[in-house]
Amino acid sequence: MAVFQWISSIYDYIRPVLDVALLAFILYKAYELLEKTQALPLVKGAGFLALVYGIAYLFNLTTLKWVLTMIAPGLFIAIAIVFQPELRKIIMRLGQTEFFRPSVIAQIGKLDAVITAAELLSQRRRGMIVVFPRKINLKHIIDTGTKINAEISSSLIVAIYEYDGPLHDGAMVIHGGKIAAAGCFLPLSERQDIRKNFGTRHRASLGMAEQSDAVTLIVSEETGAISLAYDAKLYYDLSSAEVTRKLMELLDKGSRKEAEQKSSPAEEREVIID
Repeated sequence: MAVFQWISSIYDYIRPVLDVALLAFILYKAYELLEKTQALPLVKGAGFLALVYGIAYLFNLTTLKWVLTMIAPGLFIAIAIVFQPELRKIIMRLGQTEFFRPSVIAQIGKLDAVITAAELLSQRRRGMIVVFPRKINLKHIIDTGTKINAEISSSLIVAIYEYDGPLHDGAMVIHGGKIAAAGCFLPLSERQDIRKNFGTRHRASLGMAEQSDAVTLIVSEETGAISLAYDAKLYYDLSSAEVTRKLMELLDKGSRKEAEQKSSPAEEREVIID
């Protein structure tokens, strides 16, 4: 009995710290999720209105409080309508997140084959788009294409993308250390500030980066530029060393040091706006 009382007394001391730590973790993850889904303007707007209401309440500004109270219900409805795409992306991410990701580590050792294929296709001005899932399950994307379940090889990737075959225009998904599927359809980005000369591949890769945490490797058919899309951003015309370093860093946080030893850090160039 004394042991249980001792444990209870210890828990009474730990409980406030645990309570604050869990709340801080949830807030941090929520901020991280909002940042990656481009929904931060929603939070900033809500925070500004809350600040205005707080000032009105503190200084007893009756008219301002009455106006804010009257427009609050309609404002919430308007926010839900205007930010519907961002809210949908947040809910999709929450519903598709995998807490364990055993397949990601298997991808690390086979990146060289993918990079080699990208370099070859870049030289030949042939387009390519390869998706690397991370925590979010992309089964719904894999199901839109032709399932291959083949070992990763540069020859196979080049064979799929070098000629105008049935799988050429779609995306390839690397999952579980294998080529899971090819010819997959990706969601197109709805952003208006993307470069007008970017084609469907770049818009699809940016859409994938907006709706999931996947990393997408793109080779431009027009310019041969190799790019990466992740965290709702597109990084255009990167060198092979930059692509290798960043892929290793994103797919396996533990291999960041090894990646940086292979190539010196280079500043990434986000290119979305004209």
